[in-house]
Amino acid sequence: MLVNNTALVSETTHISSAQLAKVSAALQKQATRDFGPIWNVHATVDAFARLQDVPVGYWPIIVRDDIHQPGAAGVHLDKNGQPFALVQYDQGWAVTASHEMLEMLADPFGNRLIAGDSPKPGQGRVEFLVEVADPSEAPQFGYTVNGILLSDFITPQFYDPVAAPSIRYSFNNKLPRPRDIVKGGYISFHDPVSNHWWQKIWFGPTPQFRDLGVMTGMAGSLRAAIDAKTDTARKVTEMTAAAPELQAALAARPQHFESSEARASHLKERVEEILASGPSYTWEDEGEVIEAEPAE
Repeated sequence: MLVNNTALVSETTHISSAQLAKVSAALQKQATRDFGPIWNVHATVDAFARLQDVPVGYWPIIVRDDIHQPGAAGVHLDKNGQPFALVQYDQGWAVTASHEMLEMLADPFGNRLIAGDSPKPGQGRVEFLVEVADPSEAPQFGYTVNGILLSDFITPQFYDPVAAPSIRYSFNNKLPRPRDIVKGGYISFHDPVSNHWWQKIWFGPTPQFRDLGVMTGMAGSLRAAIDAKTDTARKVTEMTAAAPELQAALAARPQHFESSEARASHLKERVEEILASGPSYTWEDEGEVIEAEPAE
């Protein structure tokens, strides 16, 4: 079984080591409990104080104060073709980190296409770019893990040809049918007939179809090119900052921390009891020691 090792790294003074560890734990639970069984992916998520501390073979998710340009956010490939992600710090940075982690785990190299019927009337079969967090990327469709708001994601059934009852098309069950979006989301697809890339987007009052044109001179991955064209990172950041769901999650954190602190207090008391009293068990009728024949 191959395991994808990811590293959450903070290069901003706004994130304490305790906060980094808490978000890393939430991402690990999301990857192991929620995403992994659905997408058949096995992953670890570990927090590191510095990029220099990340072992070789890990895929870094790097949080910075300023990444200088919106198109730089998202998953990229290093000089050896290995994935890494850039996340710009803001109040809802954990949502963005979750978004990038999920897309990195589903398609590390950003070029995976799945064929299906186009959502645009009049088009036939198209190739969908696998972007698991985009169709329901708005924070109001996310969910909390360990009290931290994270991103929703699609299931493989999202690419089914027809809708079926009792099928989840996103983990949080927010998508009504396959190959569709909710407000704040989008999907990208390539039309082989015209060679144009298209999107169905819902960033305004109603959904729209957007012709991106012909992609030429691609130096990185398809996903990086599409994300830069769509300005995905900025849209997610703006939606998250204004989302009441984020404020609700932040307001509820003291209750989560109170529970954690209470458990820690009880555990410390028990540790002190054990250290003070020694073993709390006894042995009776201790038997003899019998020599065993050495292995040849």
